[in-house]
Amino acid sequence: MQIHVPPPRRPLAALLPLVILGIASPLFAEEEAAAALDTGDTAWMLTSTVLVLLMTLPGLALFYGGLVRAKNVLSILVQCFVIASLMSVLWVVFGYSVATTGEGAFFGGFSKAFLHGVEEGSLVDTIPESVFATFQMTFIIITPALIVGAFAERMKFSAVLIFTTLWTIFSYLPVWHMAWAEPYGLFAKWGVLDFAGGTVVHINAGIAGLVACIMVGRRKGFGATVMHPHSVPFTVIGAALLWVGWFGFNAGSAVAADASAGFAMLTTQIATAAAVLVWVALEWFIAKKPTAVGAATGAVAGLVAITPASGTATVVGALVIGAASSLVCYFCATSLKRALKYDDSLDVFGVHGVGGIVGAVLTGVFVRGGAEDGQLMKQILSVVVTVAWSGVVSVLALSIAKLTVGLRVSEQDEATGLDTTSHGETAYTA
Repeated sequence: MQIHVPPPRRPLAALLPLVILGIASPLFAEEEAAAALDTGDTAWMLTSTVLVLLMTLPGLALFYGGLVRAKNVLSILVQCFVIASLMSVLWVVFGYSVATTGEGAFFGGFSKAFLHGVEEGSLVDTIPESVFATFQMTFIIITPALIVGAFAERMKFSAVLIFTTLWTIFSYLPVWHMAWAEPYGLFAKWGVLDFAGGTVVHINAGIAGLVACIMVGRRKGFGATVMHPHSVPFTVIGAALLWVGWFGFNAGSAVAADASAGFAMLTTQIATAAAVLVWVALEWFIAKKPTAVGAATGAVAGLVAITPASGTATVVGALVIGAASSLVCYFCATSLKRALKYDDSLDVFGVHGVGGIVGAVLTGVFVRGGAEDGQLMKQILSVVVTVAWSGVVSVLALSIAKLTVGLRVSEQDEATGLDTTSHGETAYTA
């Protein structure tokens, strides 16, 4: 015979803590969820977003604007401004979704088109997703803007917009997805290290610039006429703004205010300083005079090269990457360009393409704690894929622009200057 023993009765006082806990547990859960949002990380990422936008407007615009002749400076400023606006809209409509979502190795999906699902409560790591989306918007702004330096002073404005739009959709977004859409993107699967955009931004844009300057053709008088920068102060100020903004670019890619961001900031400064010194020393030794334009260009070369390694490089590695990039970029922007006679007007390929390749490869050599077996080969493979992908897309996008509106302005318009013929304005009055 089984005897049922009822549970002992608990005094009301003993039940009170359980009642309080039951009422309070939803509040605790809400507080725990809210704690996932880190205000320090968010503040840093808001700051980084502004810094990266500063790189294009006005940093890159001034850097490029000073390097062209006075009759074309406004065309550079307009291209940077309009590309910034165009890419902002493209990113919101479908770019963010194609880059960040989906399980494909090359392309994302459209589940977040028009930023669907990006709400006040949605987070990426410890920051609002809206902040992350805006931070990455500044990357899609500067990348196609970098390319305009390759065909400066001779390409139709309409062709610039068609080309950069098609290239961004079919080259920038897929390479972004390959590199950073973990764990599905091709480079992410391989374990490629690209902290802030060596493949995504610099190699991608540098190869597009090389293809574009070849397909558009050389400027009239290239090689026979000296084409001096019209405003070296503009260029130096622009380079300085790029240097400052790059801390947001690299350290901001940690997506947190943490030790990784701190090291990215440190390595960025070290590599850039080393690159400036090497470029100036080369000019001093070869041309007998260190120039302001050379110092500015050396800084950009160092900034470009350290970008993929900024979150993982050692201090010694940062010095080597900066120095190596400056050395290689110097000869590519001078001797190689003269030997092959391609008119990369403002050395987009010579600095961003070549510097990006040097940095991406050396990222696999100088890794804090030691590189994994095969890391160098992974880095090289990612470079090869990016070069091929961007090259093919660039040819197709430029061909479409050529068939629809034509690539370059008339000889008369080029001689007069794009400021007047394309935009109806002049930068300076007598």
